[in-house]
Amino acid sequence: MVKSPVDTEVIYEGIPASPGIAIAPVHVIARGFTAPDVYEIEESEVEGEQKRFREAIEITKKQLRELQARLEDLSGENESGIFEAHVMMLEDRAVVERVAQAIAKRQQNAEYAFYAVMQNFLEAMRRIPDPFLRERTADIEDVAQRVLRNFAPESEPRHQGPEDRHILVAYDLAPSDTASMNRRHVMGFATEQGSVNSHTAIVARAFGIPAVVGLEGAVIDVVTLSPAILDGYAGKLILHPTRETLERYLNLSDAKAKVRTSLEAMRGAATDTTDGRAITVSANIEIVDELPLVKRSGAKGIGLYRTEFFLLNGEEMPDENGQAEVYSKIVREMAPHQVIIRTLDAGGDKVPVEPLTDPEPNPFLGWRGIRVSLDRPAMFREQIRAVLRASAAGKVAIMFPMVSGLSEVWRAKEMIRHSMDDLNKEGIPFDPDMPVGVMIEVPAAALCADLLAPEVDFFSIGTNDLIQYTVAADRVNPHVADLYRPTHPAVIRLIRRTIDAANDNGIWTGICGEMAGDIRLTPLLIGLGVEELSVGPQQVPRVGQAIRSLSFAECAAMADDALRNTRSQAILDLSMEIARKRYGELLD
Repeated sequence: MVKSPVDTEVIYEGIPASPGIAIAPVHVIARGFTAPDVYEIEESEVEGEQKRFREAIEITKKQLRELQARLEDLSGENESGIFEAHVMMLEDRAVVERVAQAIAKRQQNAEYAFYAVMQNFLEAMRRIPDPFLRERTADIEDVAQRVLRNFAPESEPRHQGPEDRHILVAYDLAPSDTASMNRRHVMGFATEQGSVNSHTAIVARAFGIPAVVGLEGAVIDVVTLSPAILDGYAGKLILHPTRETLERYLNLSDAKAKVRTSLEAMRGAATDTTDGRAITVSANIEIVDELPLVKRSGAKGIGLYRTEFFLLNGEEMPDENGQAEVYSKIVREMAPHQVIIRTLDAGGDKVPVEPLTDPEPNPFLGWRGIRVSLDRPAMFREQIRAVLRASAAGKVAIMFPMVSGLSEVWRAKEMIRHSMDDLNKEGIPFDPDMPVGVMIEVPAAALCADLLAPEVDFFSIGTNDLIQYTVAADRVNPHVADLYRPTHPAVIRLIRRTIDAANDNGIWTGICGEMAGDIRLTPLLIGLGVEELSVGPQQVPRVGQAIRSLSFAECAAMADDALRNTRSQAILDLSMEIARKRYGELLD
């Protein structure tokens, strides 16, 4: 629980990225700079901490001069001047005085006060347009890290940081950072960068971690250990909340908990509309650790297993046996429901499959999705064989990402046929009727859906990419966030065109993008004719209850009106009107 605040309440406003409320102290991390433990000190300890700081500086200066002398002996004076510049940084009176003041003002340990001052200095330099000055940040980081190593704590650290319940504040977080968070300690996070549609935000929603992005200046301004409230509904970070603010958020948190309890009571119930149209609600997952969340959610299968998360933390794809083991475990755990395994979708805003010699000028239009797999046939064959082997353990479907035309589908299906032949010869069991699907993420695929449908067993619309490619707005770029509109008339026309092509060919259509979990849009998607919605595990109960509250006939009539409309906001309003009327209590 946050203690009663004594400082002035400060509110940072950003973009709500993942709903929820977190009440805890903040912990700030900076780029390329390892944070030390942080703990509070008594006023009587300030002078001693300032002394510890001065001693660490002197030790570092001595080390740097020794390095300078050694380098002079080896290569001459020019190169050794690097270390002279480093020593000069440590002798800068402005830096030394600022750290001493920070120790006294923050009443926090010396190494953290030093870290905070240097962190602010580095962040300010990173924002300077001059590339030469920006490049100097690496030198400063190196010196600062050396100083931190030279602190000698006189007692055990009394830290309050990553091992305690906290709200994380960072410049940016990778999807792997979010997926690997210790959710017993990280109550929520706020970042300066990112957008509501970034993969990091998607992972946060999947795990139910409250998140706010787009908080400009937060890394520089926010002080670690400050009591705070993170509002993932409204996109706010509130520092030093007043008693009234704290009470209001505690009440709001209780009200949201009651809604969750009522949803929990409906877990596993059929997700049919009030007039009998059956809609499947399945779950998107990234890692096996999410399976308990999926099973508790009541999801009727997995509509999207993102296999690129094998590549998190710089790891390589497992071999065929390793993949088959993971896939089979998921399939057995989810029986009797189906598991749709998406083949590797690396590139773009996701992890790369391998280092590139030259950076791609536009990764979103480059080497990603099915293109990578077809270019790496040995790797692709291993993954297909692993999926086929898992199909012997239960219901499995395979799905190809970033398809833009028939030739890619034909080549991928040929790879499946060859893999089946090989497994037959080896006597390895698999399901010969394993369904094959494609993701509709590229406008070309939606426009040619009538050509693709006869070749596959289902479509899954990846709305995140479909929107960005349709409206030409990078979904992770905050500068064009207002152009990224799920209800853009072109987007809903492409969705309807895809569904119509599927219906004409007797296959089903699902949505596994973020639109599927946005219950403001559930009436629109149901009305357009979607038969499956695959969402983050935390969103399954809410989406299921929304479906149970809707009439398909009413939604279909509204969708027809939407298709005739010319404005994104008007289309959203049509869907929201039904959502508020049928399940207003679920809306954030």
